[in-house]
Formats: sequence, structure tokens, C-alpha cells
Amino acid sequence: SESLVVCDVDGDLVKKLREFRFRKATNNAAIIMKIDKDKQLVILDEEHEVRLCLSSLFQTENYKYEHSDGRVSYPLCFIFSSPVGCKPEQQMMYAGSKNKLVQTVQLTKVFEIRNTEDLTEEWLREKLGFFG
Repeated sequence: SESLVVCDVDGDLVKKLREFRFRKATNNAAIIMKIDKDKQLVILDEEHEVRLCLSSLFQTENYKYEHSDGRVSYPLCFIFSSPVGCKPEQQMMYAGSKNKLVQTVQLTKVFEIRNTEDLTEEWLREKLGFFG
């Protein structure tokens, strides 16, 4: 299933995510993505300035992360959710398109979460701690 690609990634979304990665702002922000089933395309759904709550199966966070040595970085985190109760068809479309999105936008900090209520700053900081 690693090579399964159900949907392509919209070119405008790729451009938006690349700009988002290198933005100059220092606040937390998120881009929410969704799949347009008719076009079989991952597209932009919403943008938020301060956000840490998963409202979609695909989300990128530009998150202000303070390292233990005092350094501050702003990693681009991709969060994929497959919530309990999601329709199997929808889960398959998102799961099948995840790798294409990650490769196209060259995302390196990729996290999966099952229960969206578990998405907290503590959870994200713990995940980012593995990257040093």
C-alpha cells in the first residue's frame, strides 16, 4: 500500500505549502487540506493563524518549537488523522494519498494520530523532541 496513490496534489496547494514552510511569521499557523473526491485531488481547505486542533484528516502546522538548549525553530509538521468512525472509503482515499502529498511537498516531520482529542501542544512537543 506504500505505492498506492488515490489522489494527486493540487499545484496551487503545493505552492502554498512551500511558501508556508518558509514564511517569516513567528506565530503558530495551520493549513487544513481536504480531498476533492470528484477531481481526485488534495486541495486547500482552510488556513488558520493560531491552531492546534485537528479538524481534517490532513493538516500542516508551522509550529514554534523551543528546544531544551534554548534554540527556537519553526518546523513544518504534517499531521495525518484516521479518526474512529470515519467512513472506510474516506479513510482509504486519505491514506492512499498521504504518501504522494508527503513526497510532493517534501515533508519530513510526519505524524499520525488516531484520536483527534489527543492532539495537544504536549503531544506535538513530545513528537518533535525525537528530532532534537
